[in-house]
Amino acid sequence: MKHFAELINALESTNKTNAKIDAIIDYLERAPDEDKVWFIALFTGKRPKRNVNTNYMKEWALEITKLPFWLFQESYSSVGDLGETLSLILPPPSEKIEKTLSEWMKDILNLKNKTEIEKKEFVLQSWNGLDYTERLIFNKLLGGSFRIGVSSKTLINALTKFSDQESSTLMHSLMGKWQPEEISFKELISAENINPDNSKPYPFCLAYPLEKKLEELGTPDEWQIEYKWDGIRGQIIKRNGEVFIWSRGEELVTEQFPEIVETIKMMNGNFVLDGEILAVKDGKVLNFNELQKRLNRKTLTKKMLSEIPIEVFTYDLLELEGTDLREKPIFARRAMLEELLLNENPENIKLSQVINFENWEDLNQIRENSREINSEGLMLKQKNSPYHSGRKKGDWWKWKINPLTIDAVLIYAQKGSGRRSAYYTDYTFAVKNEDKLVTIAKAYSGLTDKEIMEVSKFVNKNAIEKFGPVRTVKAELVFEIAFEGIGFSNRHKSGVALRFPRIVRWRKDKTVDEIDDLEEIKKLIQ
Repeated sequence: MKHFAELINALESTNKTNAKIDAIIDYLERAPDEDKVWFIALFTGKRPKRNVNTNYMKEWALEITKLPFWLFQESYSSVGDLGETLSLILPPPSEKIEKTLSEWMKDILNLKNKTEIEKKEFVLQSWNGLDYTERLIFNKLLGGSFRIGVSSKTLINALTKFSDQESSTLMHSLMGKWQPEEISFKELISAENINPDNSKPYPFCLAYPLEKKLEELGTPDEWQIEYKWDGIRGQIIKRNGEVFIWSRGEELVTEQFPEIVETIKMMNGNFVLDGEILAVKDGKVLNFNELQKRLNRKTLTKKMLSEIPIEVFTYDLLELEGTDLREKPIFARRAMLEELLLNENPENIKLSQVINFENWEDLNQIRENSREINSEGLMLKQKNSPYHSGRKKGDWWKWKINPLTIDAVLIYAQKGSGRRSAYYTDYTFAVKNEDKLVTIAKAYSGLTDKEIMEVSKFVNKNAIEKFGPVRTVKAELVFEIAFEGIGFSNRHKSGVALRFPRIVRWRKDKTVDEIDDLEEIKKLIQ
């Protein structure tokens, strides 16, 4: 755990990518192979499930410290993170426990079938043998909330530099259903685990936002243009009679779309499709909020399957009968995809529309009108481009329509975590509904550090009520909120929810009387 704690400290103390890569490589050079596997697992989201109730952890910490509950709550509100709060209030350890990361993970996993008494004994002994940073990591691993600010790209770059493997090979190797207890570091890093089962997806090819003038891209006939949809990007895999659906976030979502699985099983052959999973009814793409109602449910009722039917708009064909097609140009892959779907004609698996246009000026108008069909804009794909792993500038561009915006007032604030734990950075905004204010969105980004400090001072001076770490504040600060889409939802008192809300600017020139009205905002819903 010592080396792992040093790594976490190094990663948290810098925002420079190269420094993070160097810290990861340094750790990989020192750590035992079993720890390296767990390091990769934790940094790619393969966290163990929570085997200890965090409420019990709070109770046990209060028993040790003898702190009154109100003081703990104040501390928690100030720090903003439970694992960090527990690490701070506990007394210094009286002994030193020397275990590797993999040994700790084995012990944590073994808690699953332990009694509450046994769990308590293990946690208290562990707290007494770990320093602050090790204790913090232990708490987060125990609570199932381990997250570190390292992007998947940074991780892959570090592993590539350490192993001399191709980044695309490593990305492919890290995706899939591998388990840290069942694979060696050598197997993982040398990509020996590729295709050990039928489920393994490919790394997604991603696009950069368009940053050139259209005329700089060349002639229109060099580009394949499609609509950009706001659904779930997914790979639909059929190999040897088995069907798997992977989201872009590397989650296996097969069970959430049974009608797609049924259709794919009825199709002939083996293949891997790339496309957008959308809620589509009567030929119309529904708002993302409708699709969201179907996600992460243990049971999908017949009513829900009927009211929110699913279709896949397929973009690409990545594999056919075991042959990797990704190095072929997209125009060739598209032709093979069209042939596959034409022969099979599956009811809810559609080809994404290729937009015909004669000049760049026409394309600009098409993009402007894309919101009318619930599209986010356009995708521009160079016809000779292969299917890259991750992002590569120049071949694929996303050209989104300008976001929608509203003016809303700040009514709730909560402190951030980590380096921002001293400042209020998590905000809830409201709009007018007759003579009341109703919440409509939360936003966490868009302000400068200076503005965050200024807002925090306002919150400290103008807090009205406390609800745990949340503060109700005077409704005075007005902000312009941008978002990609809007739909009806029960998540907020307004009855609507915004898609990807973020702060555009602080409207110091406006008062609360000038914020937007809910009824006018609802008119934006298609």
